[in-house]
Order: sequence, then C-alpha cells, then structure tokens
Amino acid sequence: MIYLVLGSNLGDREWNLEQALAMLAEALKVDMLCSRVLETEAVGFNGPAFLNQAVCFESDIAPEALLDLCQDIEVRLGRPRHVPEYDAAGQRIFHDRTMDIDILKYNDLETHTDRLVIPHPQLWERPYVQELLNDITI
Repeated sequence: MIYLVLGSNLGDREWNLEQALAMLAEALKVDMLCSRVLETEAVGFNGPAFLNQAVCFESDIAPEALLDLCQDIEVRLGRPRHVPEYDAAGQRIFHDRTMDIDILKYNDLETHTDRLVIPHPQLWERPYVQELLNDITI
C-alpha cells in the first residue's frame, strides 16, 4: 500500500483537497481510501491552519514518478515549484501552501535519495499524521 498525506492552508482548503484527490485518482486510475479531514496548526512556521487528509491505494507507479505526479498536482493547484530552503543552522524553512502532498510510505520500501526519502522523515514527528493514518490503515 502507498500512503500519502495532503495538506492545504491557503485559499479554499476543502476545494484544494478535493481537487488533489480527484487529480490523483484520475492520473493513477485507482480507488483510494481516504481519512477524515483534520484541521491542524502550521508546523515549523507561523501561518493559517491546515486542512489535512491521508489517503492510501495500491499502484505500480514508480516512487520517483509518484513524486513527479504529486509535485505536478501541487503546481497545478497554485503552489510555486519549490526547492527546499534551509536557514543558517540547517533547519528547513516552511511556507504557506495551497497544496502539499507528501509520500509517507510506499509498500515496505526504504529509500533516501536527493529527491525522495521514504518513509517520510517527519512521519513520526507529526501526531496528526498518525491520527489520520489510523483512519485508513488496512
């Protein structure tokens, strides 16, 4: 199973989540199991609250291709193409976003490349992610 978490804290957050899910389902041609939507405070920066939702599905899409698809959907929903930013101490700098799609787990795969880390490095640091995953864990 592949697990993603979607988040939005700009614009019509519910619409952003709905559109991202529709785009994923259309591109992947899969049925998805979706968690409830949960509102959470921004993590790592001061900004409006996020709406978050987790999804899981089965697919044979390659992990890097899934990353490309997720980033394309983010851009199509108004997020500027992003390059991670870091402060002088090496801490990641986060910003508001219309859509953020993170690959949490991809079957039992463990990988760490310049572009992709699976399982997601903050998977266990964000309690709301665990809460959403509990909604859909099969």
